[in-house]
Amino acid sequence: MKTAVLITQPHPGAATEAVDRAKQVATEAGVELIAQPDELPERPDVCIVLGGDGSILYALRRYADTGVPVFGVNFGTVGFLAAVEPSDLDDGLRRAFAGDFEVMSLPGLEPNLSIEKPVALNDVSFIRRPEGRVAELSYRVGDEEVGKVRCDGLVAATPAGSTGYNLANAGPILAWGVKGYVVSFIAPHTLTARALVVAPGDVLCVANAEGREPVEVHLDGDAAAELAPGEEVEIRFREDVGSLAQLPGADFYHRIRDKFGRLAQ
Repeated sequence: MKTAVLITQPHPGAATEAVDRAKQVATEAGVELIAQPDELPERPDVCIVLGGDGSILYALRRYADTGVPVFGVNFGTVGFLAAVEPSDLDDGLRRAFAGDFEVMSLPGLEPNLSIEKPVALNDVSFIRRPEGRVAELSYRVGDEEVGKVRCDGLVAATPAGSTGYNLANAGPILAWGVKGYVVSFIAPHTLTARALVVAPGDVLCVANAEGREPVEVHLDGDAAAELAPGEEVEIRFREDVGSLAQLPGADFYHRIRDKFGRLAQ
């Protein structure tokens, strides 16, 4: 390791002291640590994140398709993507700067939006405007329309993102390593709406009905565009988009139980 970048959550709070500690540990390891947002190199050896899942997702998108591993220390609420907790800060930083971690390749979703980096590591969400009318969204896979529902929105989620917004919609959890993605409606106004797991090679097309209102399009929780009435967006599944650093022996199912409790009691 020669160069590392440091990304912190917008409101650092408890992470403030950790930033100073990260600088000290980096110096001890002989690693140059860059923490200025406007000076981040394109291909550092590792990206350290002191924050929650939102900050880790920002880093994963920032370094999408570069192979730069993102090593998260959980200073958020859940920290499902983090490699270590704050109680293991020093040991975690030393291991990160020594390259003592495994790298998990994460897939992403790519919507055909006219923005700088149209990719999501967690989910692509279509959400009705606050105070707006209920949305009427439909989606098709290939040439077949699968669902058309009045709802508050729709979420397409990767396996990593299936434990986020999709989980809150009672959608299925996809274990890391599953090839495919899941589509679920947000507060559907019907008794028959069900989530659907889509094969990785299938193209998802989400449409906003004519005569309705625009809906917001969010990538990993960040507003990215709007979908106007009568328009549609295509979403494709892509392998090997992000590189998530994890300590050796990290187990997905242990993490599920640790972060969310038993799936059944």
